[in-house]
Amino acid sequence: MTQDIVKTERLGAVLSIRLANPATRNSLTGELRAQLGAAVAQAAADRQIRAVLLSAEGPTFCSGGDLNMLKDACDPWPVLRRFRGLDQWLLPLLTLQKPVVVAINGAAVGGGMGIALAGDVAIAGESAKLMAGFFRLGVVPDVGIMHLLPRLIGMAQTKNFLFSGGAYNAQQALQLGLVSRVVPDDKLFEEGLAEAQRLAAGPAEVMGLAKSLLARTFETGMHDMFAFEGFGQALAMSNPEFREGLSAALEKRPADFTGASLRAQEAGQ
Repeated sequence: MTQDIVKTERLGAVLSIRLANPATRNSLTGELRAQLGAAVAQAAADRQIRAVLLSAEGPTFCSGGDLNMLKDACDPWPVLRRFRGLDQWLLPLLTLQKPVVVAINGAAVGGGMGIALAGDVAIAGESAKLMAGFFRLGVVPDVGIMHLLPRLIGMAQTKNFLFSGGAYNAQQALQLGLVSRVVPDDKLFEEGLAEAQRLAAGPAEVMGLAKSLLARTFETGMHDMFAFEGFGQALAMSNPEFREGLSAALEKRPADFTGASLRAQEAGQ
């Protein structure tokens, strides 16, 4: 029987996805990548899941690549096949059309840092540390780092961080805007879950639509982005979440986005 090294748990409208192989420091083994992909697919397929919380067991969030695997599978074709597999686990996580909160405990090294940056909101425990580590092994940055990090902190900061084999502690990550806040380690899961529940209670489906549009902003001209906004807004305003949000604003009451979505599902919408 395959060991569950990525654990999932339904917590109301939130799916908790937890990296759970502390014996390997949650390294990106083939098994972990496959199970993470399956967990993200579960979140994508279930409309009653409205947000995701990604966290990790043990003192390390994710130590990056599995060094033993890299030693045995570094010829060109095995490497190419491995990176072709990104569309089975990393791209679905990055493009999941639901809010994703990442709770970072301990070190997120190399590709593990890519996982830590793959969500929409990141919360760091006081022990959190984001570490480059790529050039120590003589490899180029991967797992989305070269796409994500320049967009988050700029090209100059990215080059300085990567070329120096740098590390950001939790407070430095906060100052750079890589995480939204820093909390005590023993409160990390609780704070991450509260944030995921807050997002799940919002117009999560419309947030997912906004995510897919925002992902195009750095490669798209102004006129095309305006067109995307128009198409997106036409879709958003046809969504039950919009009708609930507008009614709640007019009636001066809290909006029940989750209830509106459930009623739409029951009606086959």
